[in-house]
Amino acid sequence: MQNIRNIAIIAHVDHGKTTLVDKILHFTNLFRDSENKGDLILDNNDLERERGITIVSKNVSVTYQGVKINVIDTPGHADFGGEVERVLKMADGVILLVDAFEGPMPQTRFVTQKALGLGLKPIVVVNKVDKENCRPDEVYENVFDLFFSLDANEEQLDFPVLYGSSKQGWMSTDWKEPKEDFTDLLDAILKHIPAAPVVEGTLQMQITSLDYSTFVGRIAVGRVARGLIKEGQPVSLVKRDGKIVKSRVKELYVFEGLGKARVTEVKSGDICAVVGIEGFDIGDTIADFENPEQLEVMHIDEPTMNMLFTINNSPFFGKEGKYVTSRHIHDRLQKELEKNLALRVVPTESPDAWLVYGRGILHLSVLIETMRREGYELQVGQPQVIVKEIDGVKCEPIEVMVVDVPAEVSGKVIELVTQRKGELLVMETKGEMQHLEFEIPSRGIIGLRNNVLTATAGEAVMAHRLKGYEPWRGTIPGRLHGVLISLDKGTTTAYSIDKLQDRGKFFVDPGVDIYEGQILGEHIRDNDLTINIVKGKQLTNMRASGTDDNTRIAPAIKFSLEESMEYIQADEYIEVTPESTRLRKIYLTENERKINAKKFQ
Repeated sequence: MQNIRNIAIIAHVDHGKTTLVDKILHFTNLFRDSENKGDLILDNNDLERERGITIVSKNVSVTYQGVKINVIDTPGHADFGGEVERVLKMADGVILLVDAFEGPMPQTRFVTQKALGLGLKPIVVVNKVDKENCRPDEVYENVFDLFFSLDANEEQLDFPVLYGSSKQGWMSTDWKEPKEDFTDLLDAILKHIPAAPVVEGTLQMQITSLDYSTFVGRIAVGRVARGLIKEGQPVSLVKRDGKIVKSRVKELYVFEGLGKARVTEVKSGDICAVVGIEGFDIGDTIADFENPEQLEVMHIDEPTMNMLFTINNSPFFGKEGKYVTSRHIHDRLQKELEKNLALRVVPTESPDAWLVYGRGILHLSVLIETMRREGYELQVGQPQVIVKEIDGVKCEPIEVMVVDVPAEVSGKVIELVTQRKGELLVMETKGEMQHLEFEIPSRGIIGLRNNVLTATAGEAVMAHRLKGYEPWRGTIPGRLHGVLISLDKGTTTAYSIDKLQDRGKFFVDPGVDIYEGQILGEHIRDNDLTINIVKGKQLTNMRASGTDDNTRIAPAIKFSLEESMEYIQADEYIEVTPESTRLRKIYLTENERKINAKKFQ
């Protein structure tokens, strides 16, 4: 056995994983006192910092009492489950982090199931015990029930539990007796997580993630499963389909603190980064040069949703973006496939459009947002769920959705969810909140979050996870209102918007350039209405008292990218450029829309 522990930190989104890793890094004196330590050190990409979530898993290592602990920080959102599934292969144990008030949430269940299925040893940390209304003892019982329902073995059910507050920087075996630091947690890791074993034999290492350097290109990251790997060693790369490519290791690195340290060899059990292997994909095996043996190929859960990605062909095309052609978009999607395992890209009959399959709205919106920031212009269609035929029956993805909401508005939430073919399974009181659990088709969740937040004045907390495929639940009503569509190209005027405010709510402000066919707002009725808001006031040299009152315009509604994706219908696109997102009809002129109306019925 070596003095190495490989541990992954898993939790529901926003339960404090990245903060916990920060505090472990600080506690093990990874920084000099003079350094500016900051917080959420591992969420180093702009999108992660803005949204306050982890999107890509990260590796760091710390040393405690002479033992190297490799820590893997994982995303908490089920949409990034592909990321979690592959990195768990590198760990020998997991720290399951649970909020002391919320308890195990749907996505906690998703990642815990994967970890227990791989036979990993869990340590449970009940975090945020400094919050009001926290119920650490009840949450501990809930976690035990969760493990039991997931068929955990006896060793896994006998898990150690710690209580604490990552934010305040302490962990303890008893939540009523706060300690000063993280000693109890790190001691528990050394005591309960098995040491990484040394496995003799020829080399075997599975590539579980990618790193990239502008100097040396793509870097393969994974755990050495058997034997040892050396710098300069000739190796065989066994592809997922069994094809063997001969290659050579140029440089080897192990994770040390937040960075990497160059070494000459790495034994089995440690996690390393390999430079010099060409043409690898995630899931490939780096094996012995003469007698290559493949490790079991990773199986990632299937995507549940797809969207059409196409080039931007609006009248404003090319004004804001740097990469606008179909070749640019195709190359970028292929590049994304290398590291985003849960994604699929399928060409369509048109050379300018692709169907992109993903795990959910958030999974796809993060890809679109990343492309937009890199300078791409594109258009995306309405998200569609993937329907399968199982034993001759049409089936669709069904999700388990949990909503925590103030008791007085729970009736509104139940009404909204049942309209979308949701079934109420559990209704119980949690402190001052009502805890509701539903089974609902994935298509029912698209566009639901906005309505629920509006109905509950923003107080509802929603989370969902995929349960599986079940028979089709029938038609779900779409958007209740029609839209206001631009009749002309030009610049919007306050005068026209003011005169048309009784027709609906606007998405655009005065003084904005618009084009024919762009969606400007929501109609008060259920049909679409074409309007002209580029018309200015007729100016004459006559003046009458009262006619020149200032216009009073309600503020425009601004959608985030996810909200836009949930809002649009089958005959609409979102135009995404580095500087703006616009909603538009696929067919821009009224005549074309009438001719093609039957396509979308």
